[in-house]
Formats: sequence, structure tokens, C-alpha cells
Amino acid sequence: MKMRAAVLEEFGEPLEVQEVELAEPRAGEVLVRLHACGVCHTDLYTASGADPSGYAPTVLGHEGAGVVEAVGPDVGSLAPGDHVVTLFSPQCRECIHCRDERTNLCLAIREEQNKGHLPDGTTRISRAGEEIRSFMGCSTFAEYTVMPEIALAKVSPDAPFEHACLFACGLSTGLGAAINTAAVRPGSSCAVFGAGMVGLGAVAGCRLQGAERIICVDLSPQRLELARGQGATDLIEGGEGAVERILELTGGFGADYTFEATGNVAVMREAVEAARMGWGLCTVAGVAGRGETLDVVPRLLITGRRIAGSSFGGVKGRDQVPVLVDRYLAGEIDLDPFVSHRIGLDEVNRGFELMEAQDGIRSVIELV
Repeated sequence: MKMRAAVLEEFGEPLEVQEVELAEPRAGEVLVRLHACGVCHTDLYTASGADPSGYAPTVLGHEGAGVVEAVGPDVGSLAPGDHVVTLFSPQCRECIHCRDERTNLCLAIREEQNKGHLPDGTTRISRAGEEIRSFMGCSTFAEYTVMPEIALAKVSPDAPFEHACLFACGLSTGLGAAINTAAVRPGSSCAVFGAGMVGLGAVAGCRLQGAERIICVDLSPQRLELARGQGATDLIEGGEGAVERILELTGGFGADYTFEATGNVAVMREAVEAARMGWGLCTVAGVAGRGETLDVVPRLLITGRRIAGSSFGGVKGRDQVPVLVDRYLAGEIDLDPFVSHRIGLDEVNRGFELMEAQDGIRSVIELV
């Protein structure tokens, strides 16, 4: 079938919306009609050429939501008409990682996915016979996509697509960092560095876990107010003195849990320094630049602080994303403030511009 998609032809150049070919789903694969897709920083990171593992040509996008149109052979958990959220972090439910509660890093298709291929080592997108690779196994800057069954979460049809797509990446990453990775305890103190999509999700996750004090740090007063709406009890403008202010608010000890959601290694260090001596846990969810390292004074660790990394918030996508969506539908999470701009596929490059200008939290491409 023919479809319109936003293709990354060359790194550092605008995406080109054009007509491409999409092949039918093969065994274990599903054809999805996409309705909405968030414009995530990871897409911009790859488009810029900064990602050492990036490739082109490819159809970018990974934060999608839509409806199943058709299924290939051997697909048992999905059927036409099902509403789904795309998962760059799949869940086969069979590999050693999927069977272990300690991680969500499924091993089933990781090697081929990293190459821009579907599990059989090929792609379904092409143009005049030229292969176009699948970005993060998703390629959702398009009208349709073909994805593995194990990389789609079936969600309630009551969830609006513009909100459901947020659970495909940033929102679940933040929520899961607090709920899964850190497992925040009721009555505890938390400090979240960064009030973008991931940070705001972490604030909401800390609230859902019953944290008593939730401190949010960001350079933007507007974003800090959004954090208040998600449950932050204290707001700190980022920069010099932020760590000292957190220590003041926590009796001089530091927060029980800290979260880094900026990708800035200097902020990561601040998040470690702001964690409580004795048992403080710093969860790093931001993605640092190529070649950057985290400089931490070892004594901070010797005196009881710990550092944990969190990919997709430790969320096992097929099992847990539907639960998070249900919690949103139950009124536990307010997503209206997250959708800052609604744009069409032809405006995808404007979505990148808005992101670079830090204009709002998320631009969502409406595809239907």
C-alpha cells in the first residue's frame, strides 16, 4: 500500500514528507493505522546526527497510538479494531529478561531493532525499490506502520489518541521511574530535576506512590507551574544553589529519592548530591550526549547513596502500559496540560522547532 510519511534523508536536514510503500505484515506482525504521534526529543536527537547509532533514510517517530487494521500469521493477542500504543521497548514475555521482574529490557528483537529492521532482518517501508529503515522498530511519523505484535500494547478504546500516544515513551518513562525503578515509598521526600515530559511524569508518579514532599527543579517558571499541577509541593528554579535549597527543605539530609530527567550530566551530579545520605536513591532517566561521563565523588556513595538507571521507566510495555492508561482514565493523571500543540504531518519540522524553543511540553501530530 502507499502512504505518506516523514522521511529523514540526511542528518541535520529537515524531514521530507513524501509518499512511500508499506508492505503487508508478515508472521508475528501487525498493521496499525496511526491516529496520533508525539514529537519526542529522541526523534530530534537522531535527526540532528548526534546519535552515534542513527541511520538514514528512515521514517522517524516512536510515540504513536492507533488502531489495528490487519494482522499477519501467528498473531494471537491482537485483532483488527484494537486500540494500541506503540512500544520502542517490546515485551516478548518469553526471554530471560521478560521473565524476570527486575528489568523490562526485552532481548527478543533487540539486535535487529537496533539496525532499523523488523525481527526477520528486513523492513516493510520502501520507495522505488529502496529500503527505508524502521526507527526504533516503530516509524510512527506516518499514516500507517507495521510492527511486531510484541511491540504493541492493547489499551482501552476510551483513551483519546492524543493522550494515549504519550504513554509510548516520555510519560511512561517518568511514571515508571518513580513507580517501578525507585519504587517510591509513601510519606517519603522526592526531588525531580527537569520538568519536561519525563520529569512531569516522575512528579505524577511520586504523587501516585504517596510521597509527602515532592520538590521539582527547572529553569522555566512555566514548567514549574505545570509540575505543581502534577503534585509538586515545592518549586525551585534551577541553577546555582539548587542542591543547597533541597537540603534545606529536607532537614539537611537530602531527599529520599531524586530523579534526573534532563540528560545533562552536570544536573545528574546535582541529583546524586541532593539524595539523602544513608539510603538516598538517585534515578537517572535522562539520556546524556555522546561520550559524556558522570563525575561523582565516591564518598557520596560510600555514605549510602545509590544511583540507578531507568529505561522506559522499567515498564513492561504490553502488561503495564494498559494499566497506566487505565489510571489516567480513572482521573489519577491529568494529561491535558501536556499536549501543547496539535499539528499535521506536514508540520513535523515545526514540532522540532517548538521543542528546541522549549515551547510547551509535547507537540502531537494528528494523523486522522
